[in-house]
Amino acid sequence: MPSPNCNIAEQIKSQAADLGFDACGFAAATPVDDEAVEHYDRWIEQGYNGCMAWAAGHRDLRCDPSMLLEGAKTVISVALNYYPKHFQPADAPRVAYYAYGRDYHEVMREKLGKLAHFIEQITDCATRPCVDSAPIRERYWAQRAGIGFIGRNNCLIIPGRGSFFFLGEIVTTAQLPPDEPCMMSCGDCGKCVEACPTGALHGGTAADCNRCLSCLLIENHNETLPEWTREVVGNRVVGCDECQLHCPHNRHSEPTRMADFSMTEAVMSLTWERIEAMTAGDFRRTFAHSAISRVRHKTLRRNAALCGNHLDKD
Repeated sequence: MPSPNCNIAEQIKSQAADLGFDACGFAAATPVDDEAVEHYDRWIEQGYNGCMAWAAGHRDLRCDPSMLLEGAKTVISVALNYYPKHFQPADAPRVAYYAYGRDYHEVMREKLGKLAHFIEQITDCATRPCVDSAPIRERYWAQRAGIGFIGRNNCLIIPGRGSFFFLGEIVTTAQLPPDEPCMMSCGDCGKCVEACPTGALHGGTAADCNRCLSCLLIENHNETLPEWTREVVGNRVVGCDECQLHCPHNRHSEPTRMADFSMTEAVMSLTWERIEAMTAGDFRRTFAHSAISRVRHKTLRRNAALCGNHLDKD
């Protein structure tokens, strides 16, 4: 006869599926293992976090989920597919797939909030949903929860389904049976390493954000970028999907079922001329509920200028 906790675990996973999540798994909320801590510390020490200074902060919280919620027993990980049904024209200002639709922060926050409320109702335990809102190691916990493994491109790869997934977590005081960690790996495949236009993957052991186009085009808000980026940026203005597009696991990617992640009219109609004519006010209104808002108006214009479209400054 199954234990009450097993029944609760099944209810939570069923509710997660009803909310649209494509995967859900549990891991014991124990401190992060030494190897993972050392790998992250080394990444910071080497300066590979680049302009993302925030990544060096809150080390203690990143290492122990119980510091995010007193009495934490379980980390629940979920994944939500965002692979698009339709794509931009090849010559358009290129936007990474994750920013095609509605801001994933909003979508994930709503869904995780509903799942957390459900968990509190059936367990009478505390919860803390996390959507880029807490220093928690998303890919680590997704791997520990059996959802997928961390690839050489540093993305979480779900076997047979690929890496075009948003991740979210709920830390809870509920004691739930942990899933088996995913022990797969990329093996000797290095297609993502070869495909990276800037050599940012360093053999697949760590991503160098000083060279990663996704980081440079989104997180770096300096007035200019290194001159060498002009030679490799192509027509990218928001992020870069190259390492994922060349990953064999993404051959099996299926379009998202989430209408929220369908390409918005703002992305569909984005042209070089529109970027050139766009004011700061236009930018705020156009991308109010888009992850593109994080890029900022002047940064978008800088990126477009880098692509060879030399825009006047405000």
